[in-house]
Amino acid sequence: MSTSASPRPAFLRNALILGLLTAIGPFAIDMYLPALPSIGASLAADPDAVLMSLTAFFITFAGGQLVYGPVSDMVGRKPPLYFGLVVFVLASLGCALAPNIHVLIGFRALQGVGGAAGMVIARAVVRDLHSGLDEARLLALLMLVFSVSPLLAPITGSLVIEAAGWRYIFWAVLVAALLGLVMVMLLVPETRPREQRADSSVAALFAACGRLLTDRHFLGLTFISAFGMAGFFIFLANSSFVMMGQYGLSSRLYSLVFSENAAAFFIAAQFSSRLGARYGLHRIVRPAVIAYAAIMGSLFALTAAGVHSLPVLLVLLFFGYGCLGIILPATSVLALTAYGAAAGTAASMMSTLQLGLGAVLIGVSGRFADGTATPMVAGIAVCGGIALLLALLTPIRAGDAMAPAGAAD
Repeated sequence: MSTSASPRPAFLRNALILGLLTAIGPFAIDMYLPALPSIGASLAADPDAVLMSLTAFFITFAGGQLVYGPVSDMVGRKPPLYFGLVVFVLASLGCALAPNIHVLIGFRALQGVGGAAGMVIARAVVRDLHSGLDEARLLALLMLVFSVSPLLAPITGSLVIEAAGWRYIFWAVLVAALLGLVMVMLLVPETRPREQRADSSVAALFAACGRLLTDRHFLGLTFISAFGMAGFFIFLANSSFVMMGQYGLSSRLYSLVFSENAAAFFIAAQFSSRLGARYGLHRIVRPAVIAYAAIMGSLFALTAAGVHSLPVLLVLLFFGYGCLGIILPATSVLALTAYGAAAGTAASMMSTLQLGLGAVLIGVSGRFADGTATPMVAGIAVCGGIALLLALLTPIRAGDAMAPAGAAD
């Protein structure tokens, strides 16, 4: 495992390939968002049913990661990646041909099962190859590639919808998954050698899960990032109805608005490893969470007071999600640093808890949706407040590789 700077070509190649694998599942969400109203009209489905196709994806996307991580510890990283990518391709074909909303929901659930593989195994591969600040740098580069999806996918989705209809969105993600499958076959080495798998078994899995679920440090950091992500997921699920309904934006303008928030996340993610190198990753989490909660709380206060200005909404969301771009890479590295021997299990547990919470809160937020920004902003602010409470209560530790040179804990 590398603890020093990696050779640049290999480092960037890893970032590109692992970023693509990580982005395939989210790409199937982000490109799909502008299509939600048109899917409802095309399949004669109400908004609750259309949102269920999103919730179904999130549920299986979260649950699948709990399986892929431990399996990748036991059999290696590549076989589960092959399986997941093939399932994703077949499910995307089913979505493209779905005759009604019920079939679409079913194939979206299957698509989530396939997409989960790339998300969790890519993070485990990062942990296999690197540690400490090198790991943070590669995670930041993954965020760069990952962030291209929410930057470009909604715009691409809106163009596809206008040119050919919503079904072609699923043909596009099918092609992306096939590209990922070819790259894994040709360019990704097996980073979990056979000798490291010797200690991986079902008994070891349960022991590792027991350790994770009783580790206050791991759980605290996981749920800090989970509630931060849930705030973004609430925006993701409700924003098309709010922006295109209350504010009257076209699908293309909505895509640009969504991309603006993704850009904030992507820009800030590039600074997380630099801040960690200078101050220590453990020292940047709480300030970032405080800023995130304060911004989202202020946005809710303004909205509740009757300020429904679109520019105000967009500016505050931009800075709030910028804070999230610092929080997520730092909490991921800090949570996983003690679990190198069970990186797949730890990464899958973390992702499952994060995305499972997000799926639940998407469903809850849908019950309060009324086509205006107020319920959406309220949900985001509540998530920010809970993340802040957890950040204040969690004992955030730094491993030796996390602290800057000469810094005391």
